[in-house]
Amino acid sequence: MTSPSDAKIVATRVGSTPDLLGESPLWDDRRQRLYWVDGVSRVIRFHEPATGAEGQIATPSIIGSIGLCEDGRLVAGLFDGIYLVDPDSGTLAPLHVPPKNERMRFNDGKVDRQGRFVCGGMGIFAEPVGELVRVDGTGQAEVLANGIRISNSLCFSPDGRTMYFSDSLDRFVRAYDYENGELARPRVFADTQQFNSGPDGATVDAEGQVWVALVNVGKIACFAPSGKLERLLPAPTDMPSCLAFGGPDLATLYVTSIKDSGSGRAISRHPQGGYLFAVDGLGVKGLAEPRMRLSAGGKADA
Repeated sequence: MTSPSDAKIVATRVGSTPDLLGESPLWDDRRQRLYWVDGVSRVIRFHEPATGAEGQIATPSIIGSIGLCEDGRLVAGLFDGIYLVDPDSGTLAPLHVPPKNERMRFNDGKVDRQGRFVCGGMGIFAEPVGELVRVDGTGQAEVLANGIRISNSLCFSPDGRTMYFSDSLDRFVRAYDYENGELARPRVFADTQQFNSGPDGATVDAEGQVWVALVNVGKIACFAPSGKLERLLPAPTDMPSCLAFGGPDLATLYVTSIKDSGSGRAISRHPQGGYLFAVDGLGVKGLAEPRMRLSAGGKADA
């Protein structure tokens, strides 16, 4: 499914280095900077479109996702827990590190509209041992769901009252009522089996449409808030992994991709596999990313 405006879409490669496992693009509207991660290479990368500046921040373990904090730091889901990262010094501070579990690592994560970081785990061998955890500004955590194999597609409606989430191996995206911070009324929002792909990363635009990376077939799907398929677009590479709107007017869709996930499950055959792309001309805009509110006197300030 396409729209007349699709003829105007242009994808431009961003950055000089391909990622092995590109994930979690994140636009910082204050710094006018795009962050994303290369999980396998254990780095947070950044790019500033206005100047062309780029760089990276090393992390001590595999990294799955990042979010913004009110104080300018990043919150990150590393292999073993949730950490705060100073993007200028690279200093890390633990926020929530659960008991050691070598069978699970943290993967996809987003800050919710209430300023808390929600992050899903995944089984190292795709076992159903992952948990979906919400961490507040004091480092207190609560488990929202468990039995997850590969957590993905985490994002929130513009009003924050709906959470979208997937276990990629189920091949559909679920929607949940998220009022008062509780998960309720789970239902199938989008069935991606029809595309012969599991859903990977996702984002929501200003109109409440949900954009999902179809990693197995090299496409990007856009669903209305009702779950109806609105658009199905070719991705710039064969294995798109995650999406985020950014740029000065939030009208650019940034798309990360995979070159070699390190697990043997995802290896690109595309000459530009692993690169980040900026897609313009979609005719829609995103929303400024929420920021995690860190509480005075809590672990987040340690």
